[in-house]
Amino acid sequence: MDTGLRGKVVFVTGGSSGIGRATAVAFGREGARVALSYRNDRAGAAETAGMVGEAGGEALTVRYDLADERSIRGAVREIVERWGAVDVLVNNAVRWPGRGGGTLFEEVPPERWREDTRTLLEGAYLTIQAVVPLMRAAGWGRIVSVSTSLAEDGMAGGAPYTAAKAGLHGLTRTLAKELAPAGILANVVMPGLTLTERARRVIPGEVLDGEAARTPTGRLTTPEEVAALVVFLGSAANGHVNGENIRVSGGL
Repeated sequence: MDTGLRGKVVFVTGGSSGIGRATAVAFGREGARVALSYRNDRAGAAETAGMVGEAGGEALTVRYDLADERSIRGAVREIVERWGAVDVLVNNAVRWPGRGGGTLFEEVPPERWREDTRTLLEGAYLTIQAVVPLMRAAGWGRIVSVSTSLAEDGMAGGAPYTAAKAGLHGLTRTLAKELAPAGILANVVMPGLTLTERARRVIPGEVLDGEAARTPTGRLTTPEEVAALVVFLGSAANGHVNGENIRVSGGL
């Protein structure tokens, strides 16, 4: 399959580890120029950049904070100064549920609701807004947002998080209609529970085993499986998938 990604400039937000790292490396394998962002884990981003280079791509690390508009625009500006374009955007950066996480909806403090929606939804909106003019000028672009199957399934104790992620789905449907005439396609990927380093670290093993057991395929999703779909949606091989929310969850 010819992805047409060689030499394309790809911005992967949240590239220090997990799905972001796997995605950056997968784009590197296609010969892309990959800008990957970090907020605090600069060492992790540098490690990912090395992996992108080993895979056959070029890499640039940029600092990026979902909650800071100046940081977002500064990161995009740095990429353009280096490579002159942003052809593909992968919205992957995430802030995990904030203070008061795990509380029922009626107990969620307003400040947590604002924090989660501002970072998870507004941060993605600002990033998309920063790169769309570049894609319009080029007459081509791909936007892939990494969400979660919980945005459709819901999660007790996670109202702000799931609501913000579901909002990203609605935004993407609108972008699909507005941007397609300019050659820009937008889609959402919704992983189920994914076996990342963070998941192994913070989720008890018996919980992971239980989730794997109730998944029709008998196992959890891997970061590489999510990355493979993101690369397809973000490439020239995808010519007509637009405005879709696609699950990667083994049938769960």
